[in-house]
Amino acid sequence: MKYINILIISLLLFSVNGFAQSLTVKGKVTDPATGDPLTGVNVIEKGTVNGTITDIEGNYQISLKNAENAVLVYSFIGYITQEIDVNGQSVINPELSSDVLNLEEVVVTGLATNVKRSNLANAVSTVSSEKLTGTTSPQTLDKALYGKLTGANIVANSGAPGGGISIKLRGISTLGGGSSEPLYIIDGVYIDNSAISNGSNTATAASAGGSVISSTQDNPSNRIADLNPDDIASVEILKGASASAIYGARANAGVVIITTKKGSDGKTKISYSQDLGFASILNPLGTRAVSHDNAFDVGGAGAVEAFDNALVNNSLVNYEDELYGNVGFITRSNLSASGGDDKTKFFTSISYDDEDGIVDGTGFDRFSARLNVDHRVSKVFDFGVNANYIQSSAQRSITNNDNSGVSIGISLINTTPWDNLFPDADGIFPNGPSGSNFLQTVALSTVNEETDRFVLGGNLNINFFNKEDSYLQAKLQAGLDAYTTETTLFFPEILQFQQAGPTATNGLFSRGDNTIFNYNLSAFLVYGSKISDFDLTTSVGITRLDFNQNRTTTQAQNLVSGTSNLSQATNLSTFDAELESVDVGYVIQQELNYLDRIILTGGVRADQSTLIGDEDELFFFPKGSAAFNLHNFDFWNVPIIDKLKVRFAYGEAGGIPVPNLVTLNQPQFTGFAGSNISGSTGSLISNTLGDPNIEPERSREIETGFDLAAFDNKLSFTATYYRKTVDDLILTANQPTSSGFSFIQTNAGELRNEGVELSLTAIPIQNKNINWEVTTNWWFNNPEVTRLDVDPFTTGAFASFLGIFRIQEGQSPTEIVGPIPGSDGDVPLGDATPDFEWSIYNKVTFFQDFEFSMLWHWAEGQENIQLTNLLSDFGGTSPDFDADNDGNGVSNGDQRVGAFFAGNDASVFVEDASYVKLREISLYYTLPSAWVDSFSKGTIERIKVGVSGNNLVLFTDYTGYDPEVSNFGNNGVSVGVDVAPFPSSRRAFFHLKIDF
Repeated sequence: MKYINILIISLLLFSVNGFAQSLTVKGKVTDPATGDPLTGVNVIEKGTVNGTITDIEGNYQISLKNAENAVLVYSFIGYITQEIDVNGQSVINPELSSDVLNLEEVVVTGLATNVKRSNLANAVSTVSSEKLTGTTSPQTLDKALYGKLTGANIVANSGAPGGGISIKLRGISTLGGGSSEPLYIIDGVYIDNSAISNGSNTATAASAGGSVISSTQDNPSNRIADLNPDDIASVEILKGASASAIYGARANAGVVIITTKKGSDGKTKISYSQDLGFASILNPLGTRAVSHDNAFDVGGAGAVEAFDNALVNNSLVNYEDELYGNVGFITRSNLSASGGDDKTKFFTSISYDDEDGIVDGTGFDRFSARLNVDHRVSKVFDFGVNANYIQSSAQRSITNNDNSGVSIGISLINTTPWDNLFPDADGIFPNGPSGSNFLQTVALSTVNEETDRFVLGGNLNINFFNKEDSYLQAKLQAGLDAYTTETTLFFPEILQFQQAGPTATNGLFSRGDNTIFNYNLSAFLVYGSKISDFDLTTSVGITRLDFNQNRTTTQAQNLVSGTSNLSQATNLSTFDAELESVDVGYVIQQELNYLDRIILTGGVRADQSTLIGDEDELFFFPKGSAAFNLHNFDFWNVPIIDKLKVRFAYGEAGGIPVPNLVTLNQPQFTGFAGSNISGSTGSLISNTLGDPNIEPERSREIETGFDLAAFDNKLSFTATYYRKTVDDLILTANQPTSSGFSFIQTNAGELRNEGVELSLTAIPIQNKNINWEVTTNWWFNNPEVTRLDVDPFTTGAFASFLGIFRIQEGQSPTEIVGPIPGSDGDVPLGDATPDFEWSIYNKVTFFQDFEFSMLWHWAEGQENIQLTNLLSDFGGTSPDFDADNDGNGVSNGDQRVGAFFAGNDASVFVEDASYVKLREISLYYTLPSAWVDSFSKGTIERIKVGVSGNNLVLFTDYTGYDPEVSNFGNNGVSVGVDVAPFPSSRRAFFHLKIDF
C-alpha cells in the first residue's frame, strides 16, 4: 500500500509538472498613447527560441516550453521592449510605449554585426524615416538632415534646384588631398556622390583661361540628390574614426549608412501620398533706393534723364523680382506597397518629383522605382535583393562667379531699374549694360544635367548552425552603383555675351557624357557563442571596392546659325578623363557582452588601394571601445535614473588620396596634357610633381561620453567629447626649380578637431490626449592645424585683399585673413567654422488625430567672404550703398569700392554669417477611422492631410541672400564665399496620404 501511495503521488507531481510545461498564453498588444493595436510585435519566451508575432489586430498566442518562472519578452521596432513574468497567467495584455528615446534601436557596429543603442559605445546619430520626411517634403536627402545631427555642419552650396550640399562631420578632415565629404552606403552599396561639372567654365571663365576643363565653380549638384527620401527607413551617421574605422581607408570624413524600407508579415499595405507645394525666394535683398538726386552716381552720364523719363512713364522695373520672383510649383507623388509572410517580404515604390525653380526655366525632376525583397529559403539560407532605378533632371542656369558677364546674378546687380531688358514685338532682346541681358540668357540658354542611375544590392546569409549557446553564419554581400550623367550647355550665337566680350565665340554648344560604374563585394563569417554570462561575437571578412569613372566633355564654338550640333561648328575642343581604382580590405572584429553590463569591442581593418603610392602595401586601421551600463549592475539603486551608460572609444580611419575633382589626375602621378606646339601635337608636363610614396591621410579619434535616461524613460541626455587628429595631410609643397617642377603633392601636415556634442530628449506630457516630444541638440567643433611641413599658404578664395583662407600651424584651417589699414601683412578677420550650432525639435500629438512639429536651427559665430555686395557696388546698385554702418562719414558702397582699389582693407568683405532658421514646421490631421470606414466600405485604413513648410523664416544680420552659401562647391576648406549665388527658396506644401 505504501508503494501504491508513492506511485500515485509521483504521478500527480508529474501531471502537475506536465501541466506547467504546457501553459498557453494569449493576449493583445496595444500602444497606450493611442489605444491602437500593434501588428508584428515579437513575443519571445525568454531564454528560448520559442516565439510568435502579433496579428493585424494585435493578438497573439504562445505555448510555453517551460511555464515555471517563464518570462515573455515583447519587442517591436520603435517601441520600448517589455519583459513580463507569466506567473501562471493565461491572458496578458501588454502596452508598449513608443521608444521616443531610441533606447531599443539597433545600430551598426561592424560590417556584419549590429548592437542595440543601449549597448553602443559610440555617439552614433540616427535619423528615422519619420524625422526625415514626416514633417515636410525635403528637396533632397542631404537637405533633410539639416539641424537633425549633432556634430554635423551642413551648408547649401547653392539654392538652385537639385541640391548641392556640403556635409562636414566633426569638422573638416582634409585640406584638399583627401575626401572632404562622408562615405555614403545604402543597403550595403557604396554610393558615388560626385559633383560633376557641366563645363560652363568655357563661357564664364570663372577659373582662369576659360578652358573646357571644368571648374569647382560650375555649381553642379551632388549625386546624393538622386535618392528618394521617402524610400528611406533610417539614416545612421558614423561621425568620427572611433565609429567608422571598420570602413577603413575611405572613412576619414565619416560614414552615412542608409537603410531603405522593408516589408513585414501580414496583410499587404498600400500607401499613396501626394504633396503640392510652392517655392519662392527666401530673402529678397532689394536694390539701391534711386532718386533724381543720386541717379548720376548710380548710372553715370545720361542716367538722370533716363531715370526721370522712366519715372514719368512708370517704367522703373524691379529686376530682382523679374529674375528671382517666379513662384515655382512643386508636386511629389509616391505610391508604395509592402507585405509578405513568414518566408517572403517585399517593399516596392514608385515616385515622381517635379519642382520648378524661382528662376524661369530652372527646376528639378526625379523619377524613382524601387523593389526590395527578402526571402527565407530555409533555416539555412535567406537572401535579400534591393533594386532602385532613378532618372533625374536638373536645370540650374548660370550663377556664382564669372569673369565675362555671363552669370545671371552678376548681370542683375549691374542693371539699373530704368534699363530696358525686355524683348520687342519680334522677340528681339536689347543688350544689357554689363556683358549680358540676363532675361535673354534665361530665355534662350540651356543648362541641363540628365542622370540615369541603377543601384542594386544583394545579400545572402548562410546559417551553418544555430544552437542554444552558439551559431555560425556566413554573410555575403554585393552592390552596384552605375549611372550616366549627360550635361548639356547651349548658348546660341544671338546671346549678347556670345557676340561680344571676353568669351564671345559666336555660339557655344557643349555635351558631357559621364559614366560611373562602381561595385563592391564582401564576404564575412560571424561566430557567436555564449560562455556562462558572456556573449561573444567574432566576425572576419574581406571586402573589394571597384570604382570606375569616365568623363568626356566635347564643346563646339562658332556655331552655324540656329544650330545646336557638335558637327555644325568651326571650333571643337574636348576634355576626356578616365579613372579606375580598386580597394581591398581585410577585417576582423571581436565583441563581448557581459549581461548587458559591460560591452567591449575591438577590431582592425587592413586596406590596399591602387590610389596609394604602393598599391600592395597594407594600411591598418584599429578600433576599440567599451560601454558600461551601470544601471544593470547589482549595486545600482537610483530610482529616478533608469539607465546610465559610460562609454569610451578609439579608432583610426583613412583618407584615400583623392584624384583632382576636375581633371581626375592622381596625386601619386605627374600629370600631363596634350597641346598644339607650332602646329604639331605634343604634351605638356604639369609643373606639379606626383609623389609615388604618397599614403592615405589618417585620422585618430578618442571619444568618451555618457548616456542617461530618467523618470521612467521620459528624459534622456547624451554628452560626448571627441578629439580627432588627422595626420599625413596631402598638401602641395614647393620644389626647387632645378628639379624641373615647381610643386609636389605629398604628405606634409596634421590637423586636429576637438568638440563637444550634447543632446537632450524629453517627453513632458504623454497621455491619450497629448503626447509632447522635444529634442534639443547643441554642438561645437574647434579645428586647428597642429603641424605644417610646408610654408603657410592661402587657399580657397580669390585674393588676400578680398579675404582669403590661410593654412598656418597653430591656427584654424578655416581662418579668414586679409589686410586692414595699418597692418603689416594679413591679419585674422574671421573663421568659417561656427562657434556652435543648436537645434530644437518639437512634436506634439493631441487628441490622437492632430500632429504639430517644428524644427529651429541656430548657427553662431561663423564668417563669410561676402563679395556680392562689392560686385553690386561696381554697378552702383547695392541695397546698402548709401548707408554708413561704421559712422565714418563714408558710405558702405564707396568704402568697399575704395578698399578694393586700394587693396588695404579686407575687413569690409568679411561678414558675420550667424543665423537662426525655421527649418521645418507642419500640422497634420488624421481623419476619424469610423468616418473613413463608413466612407470607403473598409477599403481605406487611414487618410491623413496636412500643411507644412521648410526654410520659411530666416533671422540674420548677414547682407547676402543666405549665409549658407559656397561659391566653390563642396571643397573641404573654402565654404562661405558669396559671389552672386542662386538664392535660397522657402517652400510650403499641402499633403494628402492614404493608406489602404
